[in-house]
Amino acid sequence: MTLHELLGFAAGTISMISFVPQVYKTWRIKSAKDVSIQMFILYTTSTFLWIVYGFTSNQPAIYMPNTVVLFLSITQVILKIKYDMRDKKEQQLKNNK
Repeated sequence: MTLHELLGFAAGTISMISFVPQVYKTWRIKSAKDVSIQMFILYTTSTFLWIVYGFTSNQPAIYMPNTVVLFLSITQVILKIKYDMRDKKEQQLKNNK
């Protein structure tokens, strides 16, 4: 493995790890009130494009970590939608009482 590839894997690993705390916290507290869904949708799209770029240019240091990041960002979007829908229903129930 070249230094160039090693740097790519290191950068990808750090990007991958950086998403774990946010996804874990959202899952743990069952709330995504302060999470921007627009940012995560854009980031998910960007990550998908990086994966395509990595595959088409045969660069595992790009597509391998970004595949994990894609899974984490999709998970965050799903949690955001799920918890926002739940919070909205709870608020409607409170307003109807």
